[in-house]
Amino acid sequence: MWPLGHVAVAYLCYTLATRARFDAPPAHVPALLLVLGSQFPDLVDKPLAWYLLVLPTGRSLAHSLLLLVPLSLALTLVAARYGRSEYGVAFGIGALSHTFADVLPALWDGETTANQLLWPITPVEPYPGGPPTILGLLRDSATDPYFLVQFALAAIAFAYWRRHGYPGLEVLRAAVARVRPAPS
Repeated sequence: MWPLGHVAVAYLCYTLATRARFDAPPAHVPALLLVLGSQFPDLVDKPLAWYLLVLPTGRSLAHSLLLLVPLSLALTLVAARYGRSEYGVAFGIGALSHTFADVLPALWDGETTANQLLWPITPVEPYPGGPPTILGLLRDSATDPYFLVQFALAAIAFAYWRRHGYPGLEVLRAAVARVRPAPS
């Protein structure tokens, strides 16, 4: 799944969670941490596998439940110490939704495995011809229904995000205003 699809899946999952738990839409800071969590596995694994060549694939270490579950719990406990446990929950939902969205193709195609969920206990296959390129992945994905579904999910997530008042955007605007020089 591509970054847009991961954000969309994470936002939809988190929206369901906040509605069920608080009967409210996502709050600003948790929404941003959700986005970070939704990208976390790829931000760790892709550079380490594709450029530094220290991981066998771009779906291993940070896609493994053996890392994500303890990390999510630890972040939630640390955040709870400061009265902000929802920050850890949001990050965890983002990261876990990412790794589960990545294994969905294993349910219907015979080529994909879900071994990364328990890496390094279960082996993952290294790239046969070396790490892929982003353009190569895009070319190979362009006609894949799984790739195209991401745009529909993104449209649904965007509609909810808009309906919720664009959570997270206010925090980003304030951050930009603080670093932008004052007009003369």
